[in-house]
Amino acid sequence: MSYQQLDKEFPTYKELFEIPTHKSLGVSEAKDDSIYFCGNSLGLMPKKTRESINNELDAWSARAVESHFNHPNATPWMDIDLPLVPLLAPIVGAKETEVAIMGSLTSNLNALLISMYKPKGQKTKILFEKQAFPSDYYAFLNLVKLFGYDELHLIQLSPKDGETYLNTKDILNVIDENHQDLALVVFPGIQYYTGQFFEIGKITNHAKKYDLIVGWDLAHAVGNVELSLHDWNVDFAAWCSYKYLNSGPGAIAGIFVNERYTKENSKQSFPARLAGWWGNNSQERFKMVEEFDPIQSALSYRQSNPSVIDVVSLKTSLEIFDQIGIKNLRKKSLKLTKFLEDRLISSPFYQTNESNGFGFKILTPLNQEERGCQLSLLFQPHDDIKEHNVMERVNEYLHEQGIICDERRPDVIRIAPVPLYNTFEEVHIVTEQIFEILNRIKKDYI
Repeated sequence: MSYQQLDKEFPTYKELFEIPTHKSLGVSEAKDDSIYFCGNSLGLMPKKTRESINNELDAWSARAVESHFNHPNATPWMDIDLPLVPLLAPIVGAKETEVAIMGSLTSNLNALLISMYKPKGQKTKILFEKQAFPSDYYAFLNLVKLFGYDELHLIQLSPKDGETYLNTKDILNVIDENHQDLALVVFPGIQYYTGQFFEIGKITNHAKKYDLIVGWDLAHAVGNVELSLHDWNVDFAAWCSYKYLNSGPGAIAGIFVNERYTKENSKQSFPARLAGWWGNNSQERFKMVEEFDPIQSALSYRQSNPSVIDVVSLKTSLEIFDQIGIKNLRKKSLKLTKFLEDRLISSPFYQTNESNGFGFKILTPLNQEERGCQLSLLFQPHDDIKEHNVMERVNEYLHEQGIICDERRPDVIRIAPVPLYNTFEEVHIVTEQIFEILNRIKKDYI
């Protein structure tokens, strides 16, 4: 099908978002919209976000501290995050009691790790991927060190030689081989570099055969693919919301904690965690008593009152998801990314993994069920001099055309057509521009 036909079948919702222009990006004086394929790094701003933030600034101006309990026109600040819970739960496939809006990705991950990591006897090790986002590695390393262990208590799994992503069977085999030593299994829902969508349910259920605790870093998965965290029996998960959830740079994040850890919470019995007064019974909170009475939900893992500005920014995006539905977005996303893949593979510059010729390889799984909306392209050959490197030249050219993607040095460009605000026509344009610049520069390498 042509991009025109596909765009008729799958609508875009870009009218709900602020789109950077060539002029605002400093590319040219043209006021034309850019093509933004970088939602995997930072999502675009919903148009309603500015109004939502201004409403809270007005409340601060008009009533100051009293807006905590007596807001002039919206949810009092004391409960500002609670309306987001029913909007978020369907996106991650959870019960409302299993999610909370709080913190930032790595601070949340650390808080959950310190609660869930229970080394005992020889079961002290953490299994994760060799190419995990560095922040996750730092968290795992320091976690075992806090318990008096060293890096030998980290088991890292790499793709096999000649492969660009992990095979699920290999993950399951490593769990089988090491289950007597494992205290924790933690993988990304979607790998940030390759875009691989892990088989969360299969991996979790396999680890559960050995009663292992399983957690997931869902930074690149939430708002990108359909998730069923409760049905998959996941123990815990953490994510940021500034990528596919469009909440703004560095904005508030979220967590999932399986109800098994919270539904029996009481003053007398509760799993220990990093705690604060916002996780305590809200009816008792201002009595200031020295008695922890945790809420019987994931809200009990909150430590402090959330940033009001962050919360309402996220809410404007979650309302869009609620209106459209994650299932509908995923349906379009599968078609959009497949259209991108087909266009790329049709190019003479496309190289298979076995080839070292001039052009690009696709690091992301070609099975569309094993990826989100991102395709990672490895450009070759490599040159240490930036001005001569293929990837750098391609990325610079795309930016000059008002096309925003995401580079990962030394040689990868991540291209992420987001179903909320990208179109099939834009995929066509972007691929045409990639082919154009490669055609121009190929004489320098062949």
